[in-house]
Amino acid sequence: MTALKISLENGKTATKNYAIGVAIIVAIQAFIGVYLTKTLAENPTVLESLEKAGIVIFILLSIYFYKTSKNEKNETKKIHYKTPPFVTGITLSSLNMFSIPFYSGTVFFLDAFQLFTYNITAVLLFVLGAFLGTVYILILYGKYAKFIQKKTGKMTKNIHLILAILTGFMALFTLIKIILQ
Repeated sequence: MTALKISLENGKTATKNYAIGVAIIVAIQAFIGVYLTKTLAENPTVLESLEKAGIVIFILLSIYFYKTSKNEKNETKKIHYKTPPFVTGITLSSLNMFSIPFYSGTVFFLDAFQLFTYNITAVLLFVLGAFLGTVYILILYGKYAKFIQKKTGKMTKNIHLILAILTGFMALFTLIKIILQ
């Protein structure tokens, strides 16, 4: 949704820069996800540490999105991001750890059906696919931003508040899960 906002407010070039920034971090996260799957299979205590780190990250994301939504309500004019879209993409993608468990789960699924090996060629092709797929989908979001905004209405205007609530919920859910274990 941030790609939509950047496209609507700053144009297609800014969206492409944002997409590349996000994709660089996603590629790193995909690489981590591949090897995390192997590590978790060998040492399940690592998962507990990752869940605790996830709580902190979700709280930080929730605070960031909440502050951004408050700033948007105070300003009625067009918002220009103070940081370049590329840096915004890297920053937000670095804070968003959802993709690591996603890629780890994907690799686990593929490995269960013997469709994935941990050799360097397979890993690099997997990471390249994650990079290219991320760039492509974010550029598509930017290209069709006005159409998507028409279909989603106020949701795109309040996206940062929605994201703040979602990440706050994820932090709370993870904390409850750890407490109940």
